[in-house]
Amino acid sequence: MGFADMQRMMRQVQKMQSDMVRIQEEVGQRTVEASVGGGAVVAAANGKGELTSLRIKVEAIDPADPEMLADLVLTACNEALRQAHEVMAQELAKVTGQRGGIPGLPGF
Repeated sequence: MGFADMQRMMRQVQKMQSDMVRIQEEVGQRTVEASVGGGAVVAAANGKGELTSLRIKVEAIDPADPEMLADLVLTACNEALRQAHEVMAQELAKVTGQRGGIPGLPGF
């Protein structure tokens, strides 16, 4: 690999890094929602992987069955976080290539 090729590759890597930072910032502002139990519990998460809200309908609150409510909350939160992660991965894949690595550099 010649010097010119190395410089070109370094410029590509730097551009990719700046694109990744930009995408992470943009996606970090997006919010996804997951609804479970027919809308009884709705969780929202942002692209940073943070839960941003949780809504629980009063009908979902059964004092005789707190485990069901806990399961609904966990399921909604986990699904919202999974969706947020998926959005981030899809957007980053546009920059890094199909497998999320750096094209031409196996293992990265």
